[in-house]
Amino acid sequence: MTRWLAEYAWLPDRAEPTRDVLIEATDGRLTAVTPLTVDRPPTAGVEVLGDAVRLPGLTVPGLANAHSHAFHRALRGRTHDGRGDFWSWRSLMYAVATRLDPDTYLALARAVYAEMALAGITCVGEFHYLHHGPGGTPYDDPNAMSAALVEAAAHAGIRLTLLDTAYLAGGVDGAPLTGPQRRFGDGDALRWAARVDAFRPADDHVRLGAAIHSVRAVPAEQLATVAGWADRNGLPLHVHLSEQPAENDACRAVHGCTPTRLLADHGVLGPHTTAVHATHPTAADVALLGDSRTRVCVCPTTERDLADGVGPVRRMADAGSPLSLGSDSHAVVDLFEEARALEMDERLRTRRRGHFTPVELVTAATVGGHAALGWGDAGRLAVGQRADLVTVRLDSARTAGVPPVGAFFAATAADVTSVVVDGRPVVDGGRHLTVDVPTELRDAIAAVTAKEDS
Repeated sequence: MTRWLAEYAWLPDRAEPTRDVLIEATDGRLTAVTPLTVDRPPTAGVEVLGDAVRLPGLTVPGLANAHSHAFHRALRGRTHDGRGDFWSWRSLMYAVATRLDPDTYLALARAVYAEMALAGITCVGEFHYLHHGPGGTPYDDPNAMSAALVEAAAHAGIRLTLLDTAYLAGGVDGAPLTGPQRRFGDGDALRWAARVDAFRPADDHVRLGAAIHSVRAVPAEQLATVAGWADRNGLPLHVHLSEQPAENDACRAVHGCTPTRLLADHGVLGPHTTAVHATHPTAADVALLGDSRTRVCVCPTTERDLADGVGPVRRMADAGSPLSLGSDSHAVVDLFEEARALEMDERLRTRRRGHFTPVELVTAATVGGHAALGWGDAGRLAVGQRADLVTVRLDSARTAGVPPVGAFFAATAADVTSVVVDGRPVVDGGRHLTVDVPTELRDAIAAVTAKEDS
């Protein structure tokens, strides 16, 4: 058994953190979460509780990054000059995709996932569509790139939901894949399903899921095949939705309806489905998502970086869509920033304050993300849950003087001091215990951008 004494801990169903909480775990599961009633300063915990590891600051459940494209991390700082939009950025992303192979992807993803661990992320959903070799030729192991991601997460010490993504067409009109996109495709949904069926990692830290890249990339008549495969296997299903107005316009031109309506008509929406972005839904779309209890994952720093816009997140939550958060292209890896952006971006959109409570922000960053990724036993500091603990200092230049309840409005990833995943320490003293994150990021990114930078 391992014991921790949290100076403050954010417990379920509490409007604000609780002081002096003893947390106990056995075999990676929480066995006791006990607020202490003795009136004493938190520093007395070391003497009174003996072997309990003291966690000074605020301890929250592990954060869940529900939407990641690991290889996009190589673009950070390389796409911010000049003008452009999502579509011009995409051409730069494709250039990186052409240079990756299983070995370089393993090195890059390992460093990226370790960066996430440093930021308090204990579980990531990898929206994975970089499946094949150059020109679309499968590797000897057709799931070699998937295996690289699974191994990378194991090295970094975090859990992974591998959202194997169907990417079959080059546009809403069903145009064939061209150029770098050929690496993403399996031909049709049945061949996609056959390849995914052949990949069944036994590792405890990974679960499978499915993804429809978008209505641009999966023809309408094949949407039900992907959704049906996920449903039969009891797996989460994710889909990029209405990220760009151009996507909505193209879908209306070809199908006479919005992307949300198209997904609804083909049985894609539902409580096991997560719509990623949902930046430009109509009022009818919001109702379709909410009535079906489809989850919504927003990625504010990426949506901001790519000038995508701000979606009606409060209205979608009120309609019945549970929220989660993602770092997507990793312009920033900081779930505290993503969480407070729910409130801050809504203020910009409406010119009013006070849309999300601190508890709602914490929920989106923790239990909401884990649920979207198929880990219903994570995201709460409660008995029976996975022993994921993230501790944030309350004495940094950013958090000094901030009450614990305000931490999600003040802290950044740099304030994370300790991370425990399934009862195992992964970060201590703000340092990853097994990965030299800055060095490995530098070397892995150099390996896939050297030709571009020369």
